[in-house]
Amino acid sequence: MSTERLSRRITAIAESATMAVDSRAKALKAAGEPVIGFGAGEPDFASPAHIVEVAVAACQDPANHKYTPAGGLPALKAALADKTERDSGWRPDPARILVTNGGKHAVYNTCAAVLNPGDEVLLPAPYWTTYPESISLAGASAVPLYTDIASGFRVTVDQLEAARTERSKALFFVSPSNPTGAVYPADEIEAIGRWAAEHGIWVFADEIYEHLTYDGHVHHSMRALVPELDDHFVAINGVAKTYAMTGWRVGWMIGPADLIKAAGNLQSHGTSNVSNVSQRAAMAAVAGDLTAVEEMRAAFDRRRRLMTELLRAIEGIDLLTPQGAFYAFPDLTAFLGREIAGRVATTTSELSTIILEEAKVAIVPGEAFGTPGYARLSFALGDDDLVEGLIRMGELLAG
Repeated sequence: MSTERLSRRITAIAESATMAVDSRAKALKAAGEPVIGFGAGEPDFASPAHIVEVAVAACQDPANHKYTPAGGLPALKAALADKTERDSGWRPDPARILVTNGGKHAVYNTCAAVLNPGDEVLLPAPYWTTYPESISLAGASAVPLYTDIASGFRVTVDQLEAARTERSKALFFVSPSNPTGAVYPADEIEAIGRWAAEHGIWVFADEIYEHLTYDGHVHHSMRALVPELDDHFVAINGVAKTYAMTGWRVGWMIGPADLIKAAGNLQSHGTSNVSNVSQRAAMAAVAGDLTAVEEMRAAFDRRRRLMTELLRAIEGIDLLTPQGAFYAFPDLTAFLGREIAGRVATTTSELSTIILEEAKVAIVPGEAFGTPGYARLSFALGDDDLVEGLIRMGELLAG
């Protein structure tokens, strides 16, 4: 009989660093501390009113009180096919869409349905914290490919080819990027897609920040640029970021029929259908116009410019101007080994603790994203808090 109380596979999972930082900041704030949190990747806006109104009506419809197909409401799948054609420039068959409990669930389903023990997944770093955990849960191994400010936090085909082995099965690709805010231009996306198609490598493309781009940068779906990648391409998306619907928990994955069937079978045993009320709300979101989305994007753009200005005013910080999403990812290595408030940090994890305890400002250290020396700050928070938080941080780091 096994003497181990819990599963090695599950206990090896690291807690989400972004959620941990956000939880700690909220706990300190609840205890009366004047904490300002730059940790959570969550819009500070309410979900648009017309979406909420549809959800209220859905609650009153008995049809939504029952089980529905585990893979998603047919009407929502049809709306997602229309939305993909509108926003991404290619049209999937609705049968190749699986509605999931948020984008994280789509990431997990994709890894579980595609990867086998021994497989390798090419993972450009910095990366979102959930990717390596989902890869590991599938028994596969992540192969980080490091980028930096000088490279625009964009991986190259040469890097990918140098890392490719006979065990390379997939590539995680995200543009606009969490955590860096980098956006790949169309020619680089096309080159990466053609490389993947040539070598039969799956591309798991996280497109959840597609509408949040700035300064003329544009999101391009790799599937639209490289149609021949179709049989090895998965689009991962959701309503959380674009429509300020993080709590509604609706995401989706679009991929080849055999993958969607396998992931749907997994989901039928794991969660069954996504909340019907949330699915109806998501339908209203993706089928509606983008007026509310543009209003939020304009607010994020204003805050992005403000955060960039204030961070650059702190001597020692290097920064790629965020091109998309709602994060800045400054290089903080200049402050390591330096005395700050009588303390010395040797890692950005230690530095973030000092900043939280001394300045009451919560940031997410780069270790969480596979790139020590950096930190992620979200600008999806109110202007006053953004300014106050960065002034506090700047004064602390200035000594």
